[in-house]
Amino acid sequence: MQRFTAQFTKRASSGAAFTMRSSMAARRFQTTQATPVAKPSFIKKTGTFLWRATWITALAATSYVAYSIYEESNPSKQQPQSAALPNGAPKKNLVILGSGWGAVSVLKDVDTTQFNVVVVSPRNYFLFTPLLPSAPTGTVSLKSIVEPIRSIARRCAGEVLYFEAEATDVDPVKKTVTIKGTNAVSQDLNYDYLVFAVGAKPNTFGIPGVYENACFLKEIPDAEQVRNRLLNNIEKAANLPKDDPERKRLLNFVVVGGGPTGVEFAAELQDFVDQDLKKWYPKTAVDIKVSLVEAMPNILNMFNKKLIQYTQDVFAETKIDLKLQTAVKKVDSKVITAQIKEADGTVRTEEIPYGVLVWATGNGGRDVTIKLANKLDLTKQTFANRGLLIDEQYLKVLGDASDSIFAIGDCTLSRKFPPTAQVAHQEGEYLATLLNNLSKIDSLKWELTQTENAEAKANILSKIDRLSNFQPFVYNHQGALAYVGSDRAIADLSWGNWSKMSLSGSFTFLFWKSAMLNMGLSFRSRCLVALDWFKTSVFGRDASNNNNNIE
Repeated sequence: MQRFTAQFTKRASSGAAFTMRSSMAARRFQTTQATPVAKPSFIKKTGTFLWRATWITALAATSYVAYSIYEESNPSKQQPQSAALPNGAPKKNLVILGSGWGAVSVLKDVDTTQFNVVVVSPRNYFLFTPLLPSAPTGTVSLKSIVEPIRSIARRCAGEVLYFEAEATDVDPVKKTVTIKGTNAVSQDLNYDYLVFAVGAKPNTFGIPGVYENACFLKEIPDAEQVRNRLLNNIEKAANLPKDDPERKRLLNFVVVGGGPTGVEFAAELQDFVDQDLKKWYPKTAVDIKVSLVEAMPNILNMFNKKLIQYTQDVFAETKIDLKLQTAVKKVDSKVITAQIKEADGTVRTEEIPYGVLVWATGNGGRDVTIKLANKLDLTKQTFANRGLLIDEQYLKVLGDASDSIFAIGDCTLSRKFPPTAQVAHQEGEYLATLLNNLSKIDSLKWELTQTENAEAKANILSKIDRLSNFQPFVYNHQGALAYVGSDRAIADLSWGNWSKMSLSGSFTFLFWKSAMLNMGLSFRSRCLVALDWFKTSVFGRDASNNNNNIE
């Protein structure tokens, strides 16, 4: 009986506890239903969204950077060179002379599995020439604007052979190229197709003393020479009395040539003086004078007139001495002799003392270019000393009976296209597509000789006819950019023939920087240039005279 009573009591107490818990839960439920939950504010929602967007963007950017670095550092396995294509057709030999914009554009886009590709150049790297005027002053490092040609070749699908050598002769009849390597040993290379993209050398227009006394600005050694002379002159002048005429001469830096290279270098040099040298050489830098000499009435003739005037106004503001209609007639070790055309048409002669002379005018044909032109049909090569004349529809060299030599870039003398990196790049892309097309045609022609079936032959002939109807080259001018100094730039942009836009100022300078980075050949070079600009903005330019040789 006692046990039954205890169990009943225990069950009763448990039931009471359950009833109590149920009633409390019900009251909590009623309270919850009665009290609405406060909604997060708009500011809190915006903050949460921005935070999530930030870390997602950071994660995506990090992943992109990591993938780009890995992809460039770990190229896939290449298909080795061979005597025949998979279908048995003989594989053609493609020789590319040069490592500039045109040659590299061909190399990147041509199907290297369809050719035995050989690249020949005495320069074992690609040079990003639009930023070369920034190198002598230290705005960018020389190593940031070069890309090893072997790295570019290694990222191709098919194996590419590279010879660090200079092409000394081309035989268009035997289809051979004679090259001389660093060991001075010559050898001949056979070609089925030749891409002639050797570039050009500076044109002095026969003016006495230019080669002996001036610096040029086309290659890495040129930039090093300019920098060394600039800083050496500054150090020499710093040790001379302020009223010494020799000090004034040493600090007079003259740039000849009013094209983009001359204008951009003069602007970079004046920035170097105003933003850096005045801090470290305050007594010397105030006497430095930058002059730009141009024989024409205007600089930057390819730009809109408003942009030309804007540039000249910026030069006046930054105290760059602009000497227009001033034709250099003679150069010696210390003085430039020039003829200046006055507004009334009279001409007077003036002597301009200089400490450093940078020559940035025009292109002339290299020795191998002139030699090849003289071997071709001279009735079609009337300007052999300046460059090769080409068929501007398909970029073939005029006078070549075999139609197997193509020429692109500065080594050509075009009636339509200016000698710019933009033209050479587009020519290279087009030529790569054309060569890929020719490879298919050659393969089909071989198959035609191996086929006896009439229907199969008709089918092959139809394919050849379709591939032979190839579109000619059309240059798409996308505009021109130039840095004019004091963190300002100009842009003359165009979209086909229907829309044009002219921009100038500090915002255009940011656009100029974005365009330079976008034009970079690799992710590595774009990162290095961006880091150089960041270091320059934070720490300034290096004013020490060190050696930046490219290995």
